[in-house]
Amino acid sequence: MSNIPAAFAATLHIRDHCLCLHAQRAARALSRRFDEAFRPFGITSGQFSLLNSLNRPEPPTIGAVASLLAMDRTTVTANLKPLERMGAVTVSVDAKDRRGRRAALTEAGRALLARATPVWVEEHARVEAELGRDADELRAGLREVG
Repeated sequence: MSNIPAAFAATLHIRDHCLCLHAQRAARALSRRFDEAFRPFGITSGQFSLLNSLNRPEPPTIGAVASLLAMDRTTVTANLKPLERMGAVTVSVDAKDRRGRRAALTEAGRALLARATPVWVEEHARVEAELGRDADELRAGLREVG
């Protein structure tokens, strides 16, 4: 028979100390918060990040976007589809490597990003103010892990 009190104590310790759990909870809470802020634009926080990842002088490859967002290519491709349907993004064959694809913002996508960015700036400033600690230090720590 297992030692149930010891096992429960371990569960409580993990609940209170697990960096992964706390990072996941914080990520979900931030996503919900930014999803709500972007609702008037018809996009989610993930789509905002994806649009930003495409905001470059030259259309990036799907692989480059996946690397930047720490996603796999199939997930990036799936997440691009709704943005394509809204007319914010185009995906085309890579002229340099016909096996690959490149994604680009359309003029409508650039306009959407331009309208949504000030909302991000305002909401992000509120989040940083609520944290009450050095946000640069927090970002640096998160980058070290990722």
